[in-house]
Amino acid sequence: MQNPKLRVFVDADVLFAGSASPSEYGASLLVLRLGELTLIDAVASEQVITEAERNLEAKMPQALPLFRLLVNRSLRVVPDPTPEEIVQYSGLADPKDLPILVAALKAGCPWLVTFNLRHYRPGHPKVKVTRPGEFVRRVREMLAFMRVEEER
Repeated sequence: MQNPKLRVFVDADVLFAGSASPSEYGASLLVLRLGELTLIDAVASEQVITEAERNLEAKMPQALPLFRLLVNRSLRVVPDPTPEEIVQYSGLADPKDLPILVAALKAGCPWLVTFNLRHYRPGHPKVKVTRPGEFVRRVREMLAFMRVEEER
């Protein structure tokens, strides 16, 4: 029996950092590469894509080709939640970031990877908000555990 893939929602700051990374080994880029390799189901909303692209255009336009490649290869893009859906979760995150949390919930993502942990407080019990480095560490632990289990 095959384990289902981890479903992970990627915030705009992680997409920006991964696209602009000077190293192939940065955690943000690794999260996106895991999606590209289909080892995880990496998800982002239209709002995330628009925000990351706008910030890259303003600050690092040379990173836009890699950004577009990563979006196409690494991410499953989902629609933004409606205002009616967002209002149901009022108070669970910073108002600017609440649509991201709701999009993660709607997409069934138990993980939301971001650098802005405080923007997602108090949060929702169905979504674990974590930084890219912590998420990569957890994936490594899960893979090591799976390997041990297979060897038994």
